[in-house]
Amino acid sequence: MPPLLRATPRRATRLTRAIHTTGPLSVTGIPASCRFASSKVHQKDGAGIKLGNTSSPAGQRKTALLPATSRPLLNATPSSNLDLIDSQTRWASTLPTDPRMYTTSFAFFEALWDAGVSHVFVNLGSDHPSIIEAMVKGAREKKGQFPRIITCPNEMVAMSMADGYARLTGKPQAVIVHVDVGTQGLGAAVHNASAGRAPILVFAGISPITQEGELRGSRTEFIHWIQDVPDQKQIVSQYCRYSAELKTGVNVKQMVNRALQFAKSDPTGPVYLCGSREVMEQEIEPYSINQEEWDPVELGGLPNSAVKKIAEALAGAQSPLLITGYAGRNKAIPAKLVELANTVKGLRVLDTGGSDMCFPADHPAWLGLRYGSEEAIQSADTIIVLDCDVPWIPTQCKPRKDAKIFHIDVDPLKYVMPVFYIPAQARYRADALTSLDQVTRLLKSNETFKAQLSGEESDKKWSALQESYKKRLDGLAARNQPLENGEFGTGHLCAKLRELCPADTIWAVEAVTNTLFVHDGIQPTLPGQWINCGGGGLGWSGGGALGIKLASDHEAQLKGEKAGKFVVQIVGDGSYLFSVPGSVYWISKRYNIPVLTIVLNNKGWNAPRRSLLLVHPDGLGANASNEEINIEFSPSPDYAGIAKAAAGGDLFATRVEKAADLEDVLTQAIKAVQSGQTAVVDCKVANGC
Repeated sequence: MPPLLRATPRRATRLTRAIHTTGPLSVTGIPASCRFASSKVHQKDGAGIKLGNTSSPAGQRKTALLPATSRPLLNATPSSNLDLIDSQTRWASTLPTDPRMYTTSFAFFEALWDAGVSHVFVNLGSDHPSIIEAMVKGAREKKGQFPRIITCPNEMVAMSMADGYARLTGKPQAVIVHVDVGTQGLGAAVHNASAGRAPILVFAGISPITQEGELRGSRTEFIHWIQDVPDQKQIVSQYCRYSAELKTGVNVKQMVNRALQFAKSDPTGPVYLCGSREVMEQEIEPYSINQEEWDPVELGGLPNSAVKKIAEALAGAQSPLLITGYAGRNKAIPAKLVELANTVKGLRVLDTGGSDMCFPADHPAWLGLRYGSEEAIQSADTIIVLDCDVPWIPTQCKPRKDAKIFHIDVDPLKYVMPVFYIPAQARYRADALTSLDQVTRLLKSNETFKAQLSGEESDKKWSALQESYKKRLDGLAARNQPLENGEFGTGHLCAKLRELCPADTIWAVEAVTNTLFVHDGIQPTLPGQWINCGGGGLGWSGGGALGIKLASDHEAQLKGEKAGKFVVQIVGDGSYLFSVPGSVYWISKRYNIPVLTIVLNNKGWNAPRRSLLLVHPDGLGANASNEEINIEFSPSPDYAGIAKAAAGGDLFATRVEKAADLEDVLTQAIKAVQSGQTAVVDCKVANGC
């Protein structure tokens, strides 16, 4: 355990208060704000008072000396005596500090690095003087052993970048924002990280807890009173797996690792820490902790009885179905699902979350992405729900009453959802990969199950599955053709992107009402290739795509490769405006993070109209214009122009309206990105295809 903080100043330029005395000084005579348990007794020394000291990591330091006659008497109780003290001897952020000083803030960054956090996305403010000092110190003294700092002019973008990075790699990243207003600025991004299970540590300062210079970091600016709120953590705590305030520097590394333990343990998600300037400014003794003691909690597999029960149901099913949503976060899942589908011939796999690539589109069991409404849900006699939040929407689609339903999830009760339930025969909190492996092994090793899953009946199911798969692909190919008037829809656009972009492209998708068309056009096949916003906070994909590309490049460099994978952001025009493009494309240019952005321009928000028609299909708004129901973007903004301005003009920006021009425009944009320049293509798309 590290020694306690010495509040006693160690240099004359860092004295908290002047103390005048003519006789022996007792410990009880020291002002409470200047005494901690580990401080040595102050001893009188002829010309003044010598302040006790201990060894420091920065080397031996001089003992501060106060002339006995140079300062007025300080009374331990009356605050009015503060007015008698020369301002240069008070604790204040303006006093010079020893650059060798080891503070809570520096230990905070060390803790992040040791825990595997390689990037910190920051939006700084008046609560971060010691954070800034620590950043400069780390950059100068610990190159290669200190997190990389990414400046983000907007909190939504900062959080979304951390989200994209964590989503691709599974490694938690950190965000630093400014007190309550910066925490509020995270807004929808915190919801996305929570719903999308992105492990992120958010740190925010809080207004200084002292106002008369009692401690370093005490209030120095008008805004410190305005931003003082009763409980800052409550702004985001309901979205976080853990939230806490740092109240001392001596256990900062333990607090960081405790927070990250929550962030990395299923269900993973964001965590929140905050601390005052005084705490973050504290000088502490350097220390380290054993990182092996801070691993996340690991989930186990299914009980043996559950494995047998599920295997029996699958082996005996005539129309089995597996529904998943985010199981693909574990990149070993798609291959394991393929193995299960090859074992249980006739099993179909449906994605109703769309947040990750869970099952490859080149397998005949692939049903694609649908949001809770699919004929297979209604016809299946056995359904396995695997890591999925919304397997079906009861008002739109329900399983048959006699269907056997088994729910396997890291969070089967959905503890942050006040209303959630499905009619499952059994529910299990278990790891998806382990569970799949257990069930598949039993199906392949048990003689009874092997007999049920082989023979003529099994061959018929496999043939029928392949035939239905071929029909599905043929139907998609026909639907993804250009329109007769020369325009094109999202499906054709995305099919063309799949054809022209590298085969291992990563797709960062936030297409809202066009998501199904995007998925049907892209038809992803590789683990980690498809990453959609995990929640409903529009604007994720701008920062998300940058975070994904940053992560891919960083991981590639660690392997000795020049660059990571090609990244494409596909975003609706409304979501594009939510993404704060002025910040996104400045960051892209500033940090050389080239991505291709495809804006699906259909002149407005179509999601509200769809919601309206689901509730009021014959209402007044059913036949009203988009302008009348206030969802139209007219005149249409220059989406690519916005991005180019933010990048200082160094960005490939263009617009395409006709299918005949599409291939040429996309080819140019792809080449621009591959040469290191971000590109934004404003694509006018027809609705409904």
